[in-house]
Amino acid sequence: MKRRYNIIALLVSILLFVQLTSTSVYAEPSPEETREILQKSLSIVEIDHEIERITQRQNELDQQQLTLTSQLQEQKEQIHIQQERAGSVVRSYYTGERDSLLMTVLGGRSFKDLFILYDYYQIIIGRDQAVLDKFQERYRSMQQTSTRIAQTAQELDELKSNLQNQRERVITLQKEVDGQVAASGNADAIQKLMNELTIYWENIGIYEVKRYFKALASAMQNLPDFIQNQNGGISTTGTTYTIRIGQNELNQFLREQNPIFNDFAFQFEEDRITASGKRDQLELSIEGHYTVENEPQNSIRFHVDKLLFNQLELPDTTRRMLEKEFDLGFYPQKILSFVKATEVSTSEGVLEVKLAISF
Repeated sequence: MKRRYNIIALLVSILLFVQLTSTSVYAEPSPEETREILQKSLSIVEIDHEIERITQRQNELDQQQLTLTSQLQEQKEQIHIQQERAGSVVRSYYTGERDSLLMTVLGGRSFKDLFILYDYYQIIIGRDQAVLDKFQERYRSMQQTSTRIAQTAQELDELKSNLQNQRERVITLQKEVDGQVAASGNADAIQKLMNELTIYWENIGIYEVKRYFKALASAMQNLPDFIQNQNGGISTTGTTYTIRIGQNELNQFLREQNPIFNDFAFQFEEDRITASGKRDQLELSIEGHYTVENEPQNSIRFHVDKLLFNQLELPDTTRRMLEKEFDLGFYPQKILSFVKATEVSTSEGVLEVKLAISF
């Protein structure tokens, strides 16, 4: 099976080479036009997958909304009962019933009677408090359920809007591809190339891309230990700490973590990070940047701004999916527990993180 897909990959490469190097005697598409068609066809495949993910999430939220609505109705019925009990307790204090009970306790004729009556008094007061606490608990629970319903409804609205946008993107891209293929003068060859590319991407390409992202995410878990063991990796000025990571040191660290990075390298530039490599039939290029995030916890988060697979740019939906599935960030508090990141920047060959003491 793997051999079959390697043959497909080779065929795609050969066809792509032929298309990209052909002359325009028969009005065949230029190399750039061919690449654009293939890129759009790959985007259609990936956006279709995003539509599937959105639809699945929408179905999950619809079911969750039904469950929450049912829970809210039950809670309303329960709180109505609890409200009556709590009201009865409050009225007993307001009308002085509990004061009379206290006077009865204090009117005991002996210490023995006093202690017995006081025990009964504490039991009654304790039950009163339990009723009021139960009412407050049910009320808070009902409020939380109402909030979750509102949040779910908002997410559903956003999903529906996103779903509509993605469907419109697919329709637009498909029309563009159909028009370009029809005008290419070699529609059958290009259609075959698109089909073979789709087969290769869905059976090999996406899994290889995820393999790199998974290896990166795993390596980043060990980055704090690497930084701590680096001589001069952390410096301090007053209450400010600075972490500096050189691209050569990072690449060496990654290769020690996983041999998959032997043909893959990071490069730090001004406000930009690139990572690229080539192995067998796969060529991968990632471009992105780091930001400081404080939710759900303080971290240095990596954002994928551009992703190229065999020189074809993948759509934003694929980038977001990979960011969500694989955590490529790191957490400074795993290095120094009493600090938090306040700033991150890259310059030629260096990644720098500023840390401040967290109070």
